[in-house]
Amino acid sequence: MSSVLIRNARLVNEGREFDGDLLVSNGRIVKIASSIHGENPDVEIDAQGQWLLPGMIDDQVHFRDPGSPDKGSFYTESRAAVAGGITSFMDTAQHPSGDPDPQRIGRQKASRGDQFRRQLRLSFRREQRQSRHRRQA
Repeated sequence: MSSVLIRNARLVNEGREFDGDLLVSNGRIVKIASSIHGENPDVEIDAQGQWLLPGMIDDQVHFRDPGSPDKGSFYTESRAAVAGGITSFMDTAQHPSGDPDPQRIGRQKASRGDQFRRQLRLSFRREQRQSRHRRQA
């Protein structure tokens, strides 16, 4: 897996705000410091003072699916969550029938989890491309 070094970010971590760098390797944060040197990351992003926050968790969402997909679907609502910085959510289902089929819902939620992870990866890749373009300009 790759490593990513994010430089010059305004970090929020453990109740503190500070300017610094963050190194991610194999999908895990391995170092946070005011300045990280001596690393050879696969990707380097200059955050230029932008905020870098821990992933946000929305512990009660209603994606209306199954039940009322005309109001919102898992696809549209999870895209909105990613755009807003949400990295995890807990879908609280609302079932108009009052007696949902738990096996059917379990299968749907498993496939939707895969969709959400794809949305997070696409969002991250888009940011990597934009960062490369900013460095080249």
